[in-house]
Amino acid sequence: MQRRTFKTALGLALTLAALSVPQLAVAQAWPSKQPIKLVAVFPPGGSVDQVARIIAQPLQQQLGQTVIVENRGGASGVIGTAAVVQAPADGYTFAVVFDTHGVNPSLNPSMPFDSKKDLVPLVLVGTSPMVLATHVNSEYKTFADVIAAAKAKKNVSFGSIGNGSLGHLAMALLAKDAHVEWTHVPYKGGGPMMSDAVAGHVPLSVGSVFVTKPHIDSGRMRPLAVTSSKRAADLPNVPTIAENGYPGFEAPAWWAVLASAKTPPDIVKRMNEELNKVLKNPEVAKKLDAQGIDIMGGSVVQASTFIDKQMNIWSKVVKDNNIKAD
Repeated sequence: MQRRTFKTALGLALTLAALSVPQLAVAQAWPSKQPIKLVAVFPPGGSVDQVARIIAQPLQQQLGQTVIVENRGGASGVIGTAAVVQAPADGYTFAVVFDTHGVNPSLNPSMPFDSKKDLVPLVLVGTSPMVLATHVNSEYKTFADVIAAAKAKKNVSFGSIGNGSLGHLAMALLAKDAHVEWTHVPYKGGGPMMSDAVAGHVPLSVGSVFVTKPHIDSGRMRPLAVTSSKRAADLPNVPTIAENGYPGFEAPAWWAVLASAKTPPDIVKRMNEELNKVLKNPEVAKKLDAQGIDIMGGSVVQASTFIDKQMNIWSKVVKDNNIKAD
């Protein structure tokens, strides 16, 4: 009798335990465990920081979990991205990166991670043209004037946000296509570059719409061309470099969200879906548009294909021009 009572009690306990497993799994299902961290791989105030903060709030509302933005700047995004690679791959730490992510592998072969093997792109947030601009009183009235001056062997110089930046590489690619030479003046960010450009201390600047357009709107800078394949919606009267006789030329700035490659596939899929939902939010679209960003979105495969293509393009430019990191 006692043996039968023991078996019955044991069976009941096992049944209750079995029933509690799915409930426990649901209770601990992602993302209920802890706050989600978006690591902005550049300091506060820049476009990466802005993008991270724009998407954080609606993502928090959709997931019902706190979303924190943490700035981990340094080494053109390498430090922050490395922190994400080294964090537990449990779906609670993601990186928000800039186009430097596609350039860093060719500039810095000793990085603490493999950009292709150790990371998976969740979504391509968007792209933006860069703008080649000059001071309003400059001798350069058109893009053709710049090319003509360079072909005449005049000392044509331009500023970018730094050595090895996309602006630097885009101008190196253009110089090769146009069979000209010019002098690169690297700055430590868009603020210092535009300060000198507005003051006329550097004849040309190449920077994002976000950095350049306020000075164009104020009448202090003249846009000459954009680096995108089609004209920028914010600068519809400014021709592309491709339109100026260099068909196929394209050098967009871009932003993306990445995860550790070890992140569970179901979380990768879910985050891709949630981020695409965020990008379709009208308020988010309005804020990104104000940053000069054209929203892209799409699948993990589309993001991976885009980023791989960018890496291949710019690694060749770095190699061909023997460009070194600072």
